[in-house]
Amino acid sequence: MASDDEDALRQRLVPIETYRTYRDGEAFVSGWLTVDQSMIDRFADATNDHQFIHVDPERALTETPFGGTIAHGFLSLSLLSTLAYDAMPGVRGTRMGVNYGFDEVRFLTPVKSGARVRGRFQLVAIKERAVSLQSTWNASVEIEGAPKPAFVARWITLAILEPPAETQEGSER
Repeated sequence: MASDDEDALRQRLVPIETYRTYRDGEAFVSGWLTVDQSMIDRFADATNDHQFIHVDPERALTETPFGGTIAHGFLSLSLLSTLAYDAMPGVRGTRMGVNYGFDEVRFLTPVKSGARVRGRFQLVAIKERAVSLQSTWNASVEIEGAPKPAFVARWITLAILEPPAETQEGSER
């Protein structure tokens, strides 16, 4: 039996013809996610970046202009994966999706501990290849109640597609 997450993902898998129509269209927006101190601390442990602005609430309150601790910029950036999973469509026949990189990233607003964030994704380019699909997205992570997003980025993803049926049949011989 499929989980609710698997069912939701299947509903967002579309034929390539439909996917193409998303280019330069409406943005896909995720649900909200809370970035709490526990998440920030775990990220600090994983990256060995324990700068006080991230992990010491009392010191960050008195010694920074942020009014408390803030998430690492790279933590905010890494949330794209989970926010994208919640919002972005995929193409039927995809074997796996991988992060292909970024053309640019600009950090605009710190994410304070306890803030809620969401992802906004607009498909701006597609490169189709025989067994892959490269998609370029204007991506941002918005902070609830903030006038500017945490960051804006041009994110490139790569979908590895199932080989065409004739290729699969030929490889079994």
